[in-house]
Amino acid sequence: MAEVESAAQGIRVETSEVSAVVRELAVEIEAQRVDAAFERIVNELRRGARVKGFRPGKVPARVIRKMYGASLGEEIERALVRETLAEAVEQADLQPVVEPQIEAEAPVEGSVFRYKARIEVKPAIELPDLDAISGKRPAVQVGEEEVLTELETLRERQADWVEEAEDVAAAEGHQLTIDFVGTIDGVAFEGGSAEGVELELGSGRMIPGFEEQLVGARSGEKRNLEVGFPADYGNAELAGKPAVFATTVTAIKRKELPELDDDFAKDLGEEFERLDDVREKIREVLRSQRQHASDHALHRSLLDDLIARTSFEVPPSLVERQLDSQLRQFEDQMKGRVPEAALRARLAQMREEGRDEARRRVQEALLLEQIATQAALDASEEEVDARLDEMASGQGLDPELMRQFAESQGWRVAIRSELLDRKAMEHLIGRAKIADVEASEEA
Repeated sequence: MAEVESAAQGIRVETSEVSAVVRELAVEIEAQRVDAAFERIVNELRRGARVKGFRPGKVPARVIRKMYGASLGEEIERALVRETLAEAVEQADLQPVVEPQIEAEAPVEGSVFRYKARIEVKPAIELPDLDAISGKRPAVQVGEEEVLTELETLRERQADWVEEAEDVAAAEGHQLTIDFVGTIDGVAFEGGSAEGVELELGSGRMIPGFEEQLVGARSGEKRNLEVGFPADYGNAELAGKPAVFATTVTAIKRKELPELDDDFAKDLGEEFERLDDVREKIREVLRSQRQHASDHALHRSLLDDLIARTSFEVPPSLVERQLDSQLRQFEDQMKGRVPEAALRARLAQMREEGRDEARRRVQEALLLEQIATQAALDASEEEVDARLDEMASGQGLDPELMRQFAESQGWRVAIRSELLDRKAMEHLIGRAKIADVEASEEA
């Protein structure tokens, strides 16, 4: 274990290397500074103390010590650590990646105070020759069939629903308007009844067997639909149970698709005059999506090779922090959309399964940071402002308000880091060997 000792301003620091990414600081604070902390804390407590028989601010120190007992030592311990930790870290020339873990003994007047700080740091990374790194860039292609498929999707969205005659039997593709009351063992259950529900037969929206039993029904017809809730149904009280839905069909509608012509294009928005304008917009959107996917595949393949050629230890706390961030993002997206119990179970599963991906993301971030450092890359304040202006434009906000908000929320550091990552990746692409491949090839 490498050890470094230093002393200044009443503290002595001994640094031990626990691992490539963990250091332990043994900090010793001289007795004079400990006594000063006792005196200061006691005086602060005296000023706010209200004790019968003593005027405010005049409570004797011995009474304060007796009143607070062990909690006084805990307060002084926190104060001494708070006051000296930054000094100790600076003396040891360390840059913690997370809040240090502290282990301390109880402070005693007239004696030195000792504590240990376990600190995780970034690993020392030795990059390989970037000219030797290789990656694959999938071609960006948009076929005419894909454009037609998207055009048909738009056509489906613009379809009108026209009510059928009363004697028309419901078939797959029809939209039915239904009322229903669901019962289990003859008793209605919560959430099992509704009126005016619009259901397209064949959509698979309802539980298995529900839609199929409506095929052949006519407007005004009543049917009892006998179904079973799946064993893995989200509501545990209903899962696996048989149910009957007393259903009334109140209307049957057929879908009428618009003609693919210039009038159809104009109905899509003011930016379109002709059907060819719509086709070109579809190509543009698909091309942009494919370009994004191609860039992502290229970046991933380059980082795959870089990680394979670079060996370094990853700070565990950074992995946990990344994993927590991934889980919070998923929870925010799904909260209120799935039952709470199911969400908790999924989050627990993701915590077990997502650690490798979290570790990978930390590896990528550390490598890009090292590339930026080695290549002396930087992101100026003007570039940060330009990125904020871009964000403001995308959200329809005033650029100056966006800058003020970013300043108040501390976003500028994160944006600068994002810009540096981009520049580091561009630098890597400029150095690496890039092979252009077909989109179908694995990148």
